[in-house]
Amino acid sequence: MTTYSVIIILTMIALIVGAMLGYASIKLKVEADPIVEKIDTILPQSQCGQCGYPGCKPYAEAVANGDDITKCVPGGQPLIIKIADLMGVEPPEMDGEAAPEEMVAFIDENMCIGCTKCIQACPVDAIIGTNKAMHTIIPDLCTGCELCVAPCPTDCIKMIKSKQAIKNKPRKFDENLIIPIINISDNPTEFHNEK
Repeated sequence: MTTYSVIIILTMIALIVGAMLGYASIKLKVEADPIVEKIDTILPQSQCGQCGYPGCKPYAEAVANGDDITKCVPGGQPLIIKIADLMGVEPPEMDGEAAPEEMVAFIDENMCIGCTKCIQACPVDAIIGTNKAMHTIIPDLCTGCELCVAPCPTDCIKMIKSKQAIKNKPRKFDENLIIPIINISDNPTEFHNEK
């Protein structure tokens, strides 16, 4: 048997097996539950595990199969209402319990050593900073999953009760850092004449 005939035989076998696999993938395709996909879409995708499941997709599957819709801590009450609307059920009563307040992480910048462990732990990229430099939280992105708290070696990350606490915090800035805006016209000679 020549080399060419071996190549032709192997090519024919590969084509036949490929055709069989293609046919099987179409014929035996498992349809995903559309309600699971819709629930997963509205979940915060922080993969924090506070619901008791390893991620948002397994929790979406559990909710579609009848599990409690109030387990997503980062989503809070607005998410519970969205899931209830999607499922066509009434949002559950809190039975006299106050709804959990929305929490966000806060870094005590005086204690931060710039180790970047919190950045690696954050699933939504809400922490900015670089190695050996101070880090800070972007409160609008923080879901309150608390995954950044445990890896911090200096315990400089705390959870605070509201995004408003950070948004309303007065910002201090150095006025010497403001760069003045100079209007330069198309004619450079006019600019030189002003001097």
